Amino acid sequence: MRGNVSKNLMPLLEQVNIAIEQAKASGAAFEPAVIRQNLENLSAYMIPGPELALIEDKVMTINEHSIAARIYHPNPKKALPVLLHFHGGGHMCGSINLYDPISRELAIATNAIVICIDYRLAPEHPYPCGLNDCQYLLENYPALLKDHRHSDQLYIAGDSAGGAICTSLVMNNIDQPNIKIDKQILIYPSVDYTMSCPSITENGHGFLLEADKMYWYFAQYFNLKNQNIGEEITKQTKTLITKASPLLGVFDRRMPKTLVITAGCDPLRDEGILYADKAKKAGVSVEHYQFDELIHAYMLLSKLIPEQYQQTYLLIKQFINK
Repeated sequence: MRGNVSKNLMPLLEQVNIAIEQAKASGAAFEPAVIRQNLENLSAYMIPGPELALIEDKVMTINEHSIAARIYHPNPKKALPVLLHFHGGGHMCGSINLYDPISRELAIATNAIVICIDYRLAPEHPYPCGLNDCQYLLENYPALLKDHRHSDQLYIAGDSAGGAICTSLVMNNIDQPNIKIDKQILIYPSVDYTMSCPSITENGHGFLLEADKMYWYFAQYFNLKNQNIGEEITKQTKTLITKASPLLGVFDRRMPKTLVITAGCDPLRDEGILYADKAKKAGVSVEHYQFDELIHAYMLLSKLIPEQYQQTYLLIKQFINK
């Protein structure tokens, strides 16, 4: 294990690394049900979120399928901004319930009405199904809030795959006159499906998120399940993955003000930094902060690193209030 990782995370990482080797030896390392349960199990390491004035469960019906949604309202007496919160989990895992503490904290930090949805997941629903669900929410969130007053200010936030969703929505809607995203908050975002940044190799083993698991996540997401990891991908597949990668898209000065938070011991570190740099060069207002000693998914390990967890929300609050 390389990197100057926080000593508070070392016992967990040692335990997880043993479990990963055992799972690989038994052939159970890459089973969707196992992966999903493992992520949900991280709830044991999460600080419960604050009490809020109102939390409401809703259902969105999109064409022939339904999506669960949850509204977090810190002050129903006021017309607050809206924040669309897209959870992480490699496009395969994660849920409203797992991310409930984070949605609650975001509502307080941003003083906004937060909406989180259970968008569809791979492999049952490969790209772009989940992204389409999030696009639907972006276009129709006022319908979910018909019983609540809200302002026209719109924020989006996401970690990991949720960051991929945020950045994809920004690029896909830059020319849509009816959609205006004012600010985006990206926490260790996944923005390059080609996995070409050096930190993938540097931090791709021993820090919770493994490089081979990332390959597997993306194979499920892009429906490449019959292709062996490391196998030369077809030109058509390469075009699809490149087109889907926000880091490789067109950066535009009209993109929203952006906060990027990265972790030093994260395989995704470099792509988050590059995204911030490219957006700045395009004329976008960007703030970047890195927690050098933290790992991918640290927001789901808040009991182990409570100071950095709260500092993350302080950075978000300061960014929103500017």
